[in-house]
This record gives sequence, C-alpha cells and structure tokens, in this order.
Amino acid sequence: MTDTVLYDVPGPRARSRHRLYGVAASLVIAGLIAWVCYLLVDTGQFEAEKWRPFEYEGIQRLLLEGLGNTLKAFGLAAVLSLALGAVLAAGRLSEHRPLRWAATLCVEFFRAMPVLVMIFFIFVALKVQPLPALVAGLTLYNGSVLAEVFRAGVLAVDRGQREAAYSLGMLKSQVMTHVLVPQGVRAMLPAIISQLVVALKDTSLGFLITYEEFLQAGKLIATNLNYDLPFIPVVLVISPIYIGMCMLLSWFANWVAKRERRSVKTRGAQVAKAEPGPMVPGVKP
Repeated sequence: MTDTVLYDVPGPRARSRHRLYGVAASLVIAGLIAWVCYLLVDTGQFEAEKWRPFEYEGIQRLLLEGLGNTLKAFGLAAVLSLALGAVLAAGRLSEHRPLRWAATLCVEFFRAMPVLVMIFFIFVALKVQPLPALVAGLTLYNGSVLAEVFRAGVLAVDRGQREAAYSLGMLKSQVMTHVLVPQGVRAMLPAIISQLVVALKDTSLGFLITYEEFLQAGKLIATNLNYDLPFIPVVLVISPIYIGMCMLLSWFANWVAKRERRSVKTRGAQVAKAEPGPMVPGVKP
C-alpha cells in the first residue's frame, strides 16, 4: 500500500507500453554495442598481436603499479576530503559570524575552481611533488563539495529533534555529535559515496603532472606499441577496471544505505501483572 501512495498502479495498457519501451530501449542499446564492436573488428582491434603485449610481465607490473598509485591517491584524497568537509561544514553551521563567513568563502571558492587548475597551480607555482599536488587539489575541491553535503544533511534533520535535545540541557557539540549527525548520515551517505566516485575518477588527472597513476601507465604502454591505433586496446583494458572500482563504491553505498534503513527490532520489557490496591475506607470498589 505504501508503494502506491504517490502514484496509481499501472493498468494493462500502461504495462504494455512500459514493456514496449523497455524492448525498444534494449534494441537501441544492443544496436549501439553491435555497431561499436563492428568498428573495432573492422579496424582489427581484436587481432592477437595487439593483445599479446599484455601477456608480458613488465607491462602487467606497470599496470599494477599504476593501479596501486591510483588507489593510494584516492585513499589519501578521500580521507582528507571527508575531514576537510566536516571542518568546513562545522564552520558554516557556526553561530559566530566571522567563522561562518570564512568557511562560506572557502567552500564557494574551491567548489567553483576547476580541479585541474588547482592541481596545476599547486604543482607548478608552489613546486609540490606530483602525488601531494594531486591529493591537495582533489581534497580542496571534493572537501568543499562534501561540506555542503554535510551541512544539508544536518539541516535536513527535523527541527524538533534539535529543540528536544536543547531542552534536555545538552550542549551544541553534544547535540551535533549525538543527535543531528547520526540522523543526518542516512541522507548524506548516497551523496558522499557519489562524490567519492568523482574523486576516484579525477585521480586520472594525475597523468597531466607526470604522476604515475593508472592512466599514465596506460599512456606509457600505448606510446611504446608499434601498430596502428595502440590506444584502443589499452583503453579496453583500463576502462573496465575504472568502471569496476566505481561500481564497487556504488555497491558499498547501497549496502550501507540498506543497513541504515533497517528498523531495529526491540523486545518489550517484562511488566509485572497489576494487582488490586488496598481498600480505602468509605470508597466502594
């Protein structure tokens, strides 16, 4: 019943149209995939000689090292972005006006600045090594975006929860850590994971500052292959790994969200059976 509160149940004609649309969309997608495969076959991208280099131990080691560097940059940027986002969100929610203005200025500036510009500025102007420059750029951008996610999640909690906590004599820090944040996590979590997926994909910008990440490893392999269109086999190898990592993060987000939505089952307390009280003189039972 709760699934049909906001819309009507589709009738037989609507279900038939939905099936027709699904079949048509599936045929279009299958046609696009077939067309792409035809182009790859027509240009000889599945020939054995173009895939034989990936059997070499040196190329496999280069790809694994690049993947490890990508995960290292992502791990550092993810942790620092979450920390920076929490600090900036606390500043934006502060009752002190100078602190709130300073946090707002940082959030708006770094959120509007392109990630590549920040990475290049840190790498070239400040003369920072590739890994710290990449992590710093990703942290500043994603941290500012996550700050808005955290702030929106806290503000999404019902106002009555905050007022009830203050009426019990709790301090603002206690209200934030014990009441607002735990309840806001459910609203924040999908957006947090989505932003971390963006950070994972943006680690590929590291190849522009010579950081030896996964995409840079693929570029080095492609430039040393001596046949036409060497980048296509490399892309066909690298792309599924990027897609798999992003899907893994999305699956983790859905898994955590389902656990958060589960209702906690409690058992009723044992209550003693009520006994009749003593008789009061002059009062009829």
